[in-house]
Amino acid sequence: MIRVLLVEDMRLVRSALVALLEHETDIEVIGELGLDREIILFAARQRPDVVVINTDLAVRQIVDIAGELQNEVPGCSVLILADPRKPVVLPRGPHTRSLNFLVKDAPPELLAATIRRVVDGEWVIDPQIAVAAVKGGENHLTARELEVLELTAAGASVQDIADGLHLSVGTVRNYLSAIIAKTGARNRIDAILIAREAGWLP
Repeated sequence: MIRVLLVEDMRLVRSALVALLEHETDIEVIGELGLDREIILFAARQRPDVVVINTDLAVRQIVDIAGELQNEVPGCSVLILADPRKPVVLPRGPHTRSLNFLVKDAPPELLAATIRRVVDGEWVIDPQIAVAAVKGGENHLTARELEVLELTAAGASVQDIADGLHLSVGTVRNYLSAIIAKTGARNRIDAILIAREAGWLP
């Protein structure tokens, strides 16, 4: 039996993923958690074979969790459900081999199949994620959009940015909307995290 720990912040989505995996006769969901420090403690106690993480966090943040999991539960792999529309920077380092990637909107049956492949020792990176990683370093923001995003990341308000760049508030808001659309972000904070992960912002 393959022991899976499922990590997802939204309860409704988490329940749907659990229900999906419960139909598999060779997979047992031994726990379901939100993304917090409890993951490490739970995994150390329950010893899952695979930790499936469905999150919008930057991959760099998940690498730290994967490193701790490897230290506490040697042999445990991490399967990240990622959004290929966002810039992806595949990490380097000793724990990279334990990280596997599948797209969020993959067919349901592919999730179970990928879990089995990971347990069998395969290193799985969905082709769409691989392509996103190749493109991850390409900055599709204009110089002005990047300037607006950098000021936003520094804590400037829309009004501050408008005054500093001699723009209207509406124009700044339009730039921020374009930035969110181009990065596939949910909001400004998410756009900042994505841009930093891609190396576009310091």
